[in-house]
Amino acid sequence: MNMNLFVQAITKYLLGITVVGLLIFLPAGTFLYFGGMLLMGILFVPMFFAGIVMMIKNPELLKKRLNAKEEQQEQNLVVKLSGLMFLAGFIIAGLGFRFDWYTLPRVVQISAAAVFLAAYMLYAEVLRENTYLSRTIEVQEGQKVIDTGLYGIVRHPMYSVTLLLFLSMPIVLGSIYSFFIFLAYPFIIVLRIKNEEKLLEKELDGYREYMQNVKYRLIPFVW
Repeated sequence: MNMNLFVQAITKYLLGITVVGLLIFLPAGTFLYFGGMLLMGILFVPMFFAGIVMMIKNPELLKKRLNAKEEQQEQNLVVKLSGLMFLAGFIIAGLGFRFDWYTLPRVVQISAAAVFLAAYMLYAEVLRENTYLSRTIEVQEGQKVIDTGLYGIVRHPMYSVTLLLFLSMPIVLGSIYSFFIFLAYPFIIVLRIKNEEKLLEKELDGYREYMQNVKYRLIPFVW
């Protein structure tokens, strides 16, 4: 086992729990926040086991997923906008619970949690199909175009899955106000995809032909 990678993964995992927990429960003023506890569970429990699987079976993929430093200016803007969205969305959800703003029924929150977990499974499938997936925009040495499975339906299935993941989060938290904030995500991800495709078309052999064969980027029959 690569101990440096293990320490890096555990450190980022614990940091993620701490930051998300603070953003949700500090504004809520309590840990007795059903939506907050539900989100923490469905977000970080599967993440823990997924990390273990990648550590054992594909540590190189785990290393790529841990690297979040973007070098392109356009992508830095996307990362900052996404961070701002999460910051505002989680805080508003917590404040909504504290001050008893309208909260969605628990059955809706639990249903959204089921959607989130289903999307998480699709996310795992995307990672299985494409071991070149990095959190940064880059073309790696020896990288090939993946056109099977979900990649035969849309060109960016990972982003399609994150739409389900991120838009279900505020519903799990029970906050319709937070959901309106998270509606910024589709527009943010469109910026990322357009910039990413310029790079892939230019630097990845066969990607231009792939774009002609698979017409839709994010949502089948829509875009």
